[in-house]
Amino acid sequence: IIKFHHEFKDPKTQLQPIVEKIESTAAQNQKLHSPLTFELVLARDDLLARVPELTITRPDLTLERLISEEEPRLTEILSKLPSAKERRVLQALPRALGDGWSRRVWRMMVSNNPRLVAQIPKIFAENGKIDELRTLLERAVREHSASSEMMVWLCRERASWPELITPEILPAILSAIERDQHNEASRSSRLRDLLLDDRELIGDIFKNSEVGAARDVMRRLLLTPVFDNLTKRSLMARVIKLYPELESMATGAQPEEKTETLVVSWSSLRKRQEEYEEVVNKKIPENSKEIGVARSYGDLRENFEFKAAKQMQAVLMRRKSELEQMLHRARGTDFSNADTFQVSIGTIVTLRDVDSAQEESYSILGAWDGDPERHIISYQTAIGQALLGKKRGERVTLNTDHGTATYEVLAISSAPLDIAPALAEDQGVALGAG
Repeated sequence: IIKFHHEFKDPKTQLQPIVEKIESTAAQNQKLHSPLTFELVLARDDLLARVPELTITRPDLTLERLISEEEPRLTEILSKLPSAKERRVLQALPRALGDGWSRRVWRMMVSNNPRLVAQIPKIFAENGKIDELRTLLERAVREHSASSEMMVWLCRERASWPELITPEILPAILSAIERDQHNEASRSSRLRDLLLDDRELIGDIFKNSEVGAARDVMRRLLLTPVFDNLTKRSLMARVIKLYPELESMATGAQPEEKTETLVVSWSSLRKRQEEYEEVVNKKIPENSKEIGVARSYGDLRENFEFKAAKQMQAVLMRRKSELEQMLHRARGTDFSNADTFQVSIGTIVTLRDVDSAQEESYSILGAWDGDPERHIISYQTAIGQALLGKKRGERVTLNTDHGTATYEVLAISSAPLDIAPALAEDQGVALGAG
């Protein structure tokens, strides 16, 4: 009808009943068949655009209202729409969701829907929100919360996001692949295949990077359970091609090297110790029993329980190794000797936005401390690193949720002491004293 609307001799008389029928059907199907309702409303709007004489009989039945009412199910609904109509719904999101639309649309992008992941950045760009998207992507990579489809998109579009293609992205890729492997609902090999097949990706990731960053990433690669040894060696060979001095890591003959000490609060150190104890003394033994029980079922080739238990064993052993390395590097402190002449570990810094004059305070604490709601940040975060060494009166530019902003350091004071709890005496790991 839309395509041949011009052939109707009296379109208003002939097509108005069709508009009414479309609206009636759309309203009746909103709850049970939401994708159909979206398609009908879009079709009605197309028809009205071509035949201005037609009128709406249900003014409350708009695309914007549908989006608002169906927002909790919108990701699912969009996946069932044709791509062209999905695109039109996405373009209407800023109008429909109003202020704060970008955060709500970002939550949709975090889903593992490849079409949404590819289309939503265009909505940010069209509405002047590209800096905010960049900040959100940086955080997702840093926190390893990006979905595998998001990482696929970012790697394929890396020419447009060079500032995000750093060694930090490879651990985020591995984390996404590991999540997919243990999630039947979202299991996918697209990111894994991309990492293996894109021969230029590793080179782009490590472009202009220090050898230390490459060494840390190779350690992470060695620990992942998602690749067999042959595949790990293949990936490591690409890194070694850029950093020949790391060849010993692939052969296993690693020389003694000085690793960076992690300054951590006593409370966070205790939490890591407790996690280590739980993994070693509870989770690994329980997993061993599960493997034994699953093995008793026989026919290991078709034994799902056995495969799942073995996969969990790999995850637990990797976590055990990670915790041992972290605890070995850790130096506990109560922050009692913080240098308040400049921003340092164990200080509270008060900042003033030079544009809005709004003031904010942040506690710069240990490597494992972090509570954004309470403005507690690790000194290893991007904000922490940018603030360290700054003195009163100096200015610093920080990435925020809405782009970048310049702040002036107003005051620096000591953070509250972190009193050391009773630490386990025999952990089998080296612990420092603060």
